[in-house]
Amino acid sequence: MALFDNIVEGFGSSWMTTVLVGVGVALVAPVVVPALAAGMRPLAKAVIKGGVMVYDKGAEVLAEAGEQLSDLVAEVRSEIDATATAAADAAAAAAPNGHALDS
Repeated sequence: MALFDNIVEGFGSSWMTTVLVGVGVALVAPVVVPALAAGMRPLAKAVIKGGVMVYDKGAEVLAEAGEQLSDLVAEVRSEIDATATAAADAAAAAAPNGHALDS
């Protein structure tokens, strides 16, 4: 690093440092980028696989919750209907001649 610093100090300006770094990156990038891309592919696949698994599990949980909610709503509706029928039967039994009283 000291050699690089000595070379940069010799030029005496900050724009030259930027130019040298840019040229170095341009020369190294064609070698480094494909190697990084090849190494990142398995990682990307693992991340995507994990995302798909989480999505599938979430869809399964939501479907189960929806089914349970649907069952609960059907049970409540059944209880409401039974209560209404019982109330109507009680009112009919209490009325004279088996007819409900008109209000």
